[in-house]
Amino acid sequence: MTLAKRLTQYEKLMRLDKPIGILLLLWPTLWAQWLASHGRPDWLILWIFAIGVVLMRSAGCVMNDYADRDFDPHVARTRDRPLAAGRVSGREALLLAAGLSLLAFLLILPLDPLVWKLSVVALFLAASYPFTKRFFAIPQAYLGIAFGFGIPMSYAALWGEVPLEAWLLLLANVFWAVAYDTEYAMVDRADDLKIGIKTSAITFGRFDLAAIALCYAATLALLAWVGGQHGIGWPFYAGLAGAAAIAVYHMRLIRDREPRACFRAFLHNTWFGAAVFAGLAASYL
Repeated sequence: MTLAKRLTQYEKLMRLDKPIGILLLLWPTLWAQWLASHGRPDWLILWIFAIGVVLMRSAGCVMNDYADRDFDPHVARTRDRPLAAGRVSGREALLLAAGLSLLAFLLILPLDPLVWKLSVVALFLAASYPFTKRFFAIPQAYLGIAFGFGIPMSYAALWGEVPLEAWLLLLANVFWAVAYDTEYAMVDRADDLKIGIKTSAITFGRFDLAAIALCYAATLALLAWVGGQHGIGWPFYAGLAGAAAIAVYHMRLIRDREPRACFRAFLHNTWFGAAVFAGLAASYL
């Protein structure tokens, strides 16, 4: 395999060709950056976190595919991934994940030492999440913690501590992740049942739509509470209203549980996160 072809396989392994994961990680980090800085972010810290999001999401994808390398060949949507198809070795994947994680750690060295400590937790969450699908009934909740850990790290970088509101914001992200990743899991439900992987789509069963709706509602309620604590103006609540309308649209898309529609709803969640951020940014402007 030529170097160019190998780099292309690494790009696919890191999912750089599918930026939805980066965006779903980025939005909650931006929420925290704007709230913790009261709408006046430190641009150096902001860029460190933005680049860190890309690196850690990429490392997480590599670790996920390494953990699922024996399952992915049996799932229609994932059987052509580089590791599952044998185009990248397990050793290469581990070295790539380690390199990406090291780069992410080097990025945060100028920040508060509390951020360094939290980064160890973030790395553990990213590395261990893929294995939770073997024994957690709702691994999507664990994913929500991993995907939202930029929230407490943002507060640590800007405040030197992690206040209660940061943990509530993280909880909001957990509910959001359960909502969107259940939509994602509904795409693979038939295959996951065959191979024995646990997902929220399987655990919720016939109550999957109700569970997703409740998770969206909990996300918006917690965000509204945090906004209220900051005394944020009406544009923030307009953003939440826009996000609520997007959630309703997702519920319409998935009402028949058709896999392509569920996947479309999952991808569309970036607009939910964007609506919240737009309202937040407009309020501080």
